[in-house]
Amino acid sequence: MAAVSVAFGVVRTASTPVEEIPYAEPSAQPAALYVHVFGAVAQPGLYRLTDGARVVDVVAAAGGLLSDADSGAVNLARLLTDGEQLYVPVRGEVPAEAAPGAPPGDGRVNLNTADAAALDTLPRIGPAMAERILAWRDENGRFTSVEDLLAVPGIGEKMLEGLRDLVTV
Repeated sequence: MAAVSVAFGVVRTASTPVEEIPYAEPSAQPAALYVHVFGAVAQPGLYRLTDGARVVDVVAAAGGLLSDADSGAVNLARLLTDGEQLYVPVRGEVPAEAAPGAPPGDGRVNLNTADAAALDTLPRIGPAMAERILAWRDENGRFTSVEDLLAVPGIGEKMLEGLRDLVTV
C-alpha cells in the first residue's frame, strides 16, 4: 500500500519500515511570450503572457476592445507567438495597400508585414522557420525581393522555388 503526503512521499510495504522520500515541487515556470498589441484596444502596449496564450488573452490584458473595434477582423482564438505584433482595426478601416505590383487580395503572404501565424500557413514553414524569417527581418530590415529568403538560415533554392509564387514583398 502507498500513501502520499504533500511534503513527503511515504512508501509502506509489509516487510520494510517506513521510508520518507523528499518531494520537490517542479520549479519550471511556463515560457513567456511578449506580444505588442495596438489599434482599437483600451491600453495598447507590450504584454508578457504565458506560452499557449491566445489573441483573446492579450486583448483582455490590454483592457479589451474599444467600442469601434472590428472584432471580426482578428481571430480571437488564434495562438500567439513570441515577438508578435497584433493590430486591431476599427470597423470600416481599409487595410493597408498591397505592395506595388501585387494585386490586392491575391492571397500571397507579404514577407515584410506577415506575422508568424501568416508565415506558418506557407508549405514547409513551421513555427521555427517562421521565427527565423521574422528574426532575419528584424536584423536586416525589409525584404527587397523574394530571393532575400535565401539569406534566412534553413531556406535553400528548393524551398525558395516552392514559396516563390506564394509570397511577395
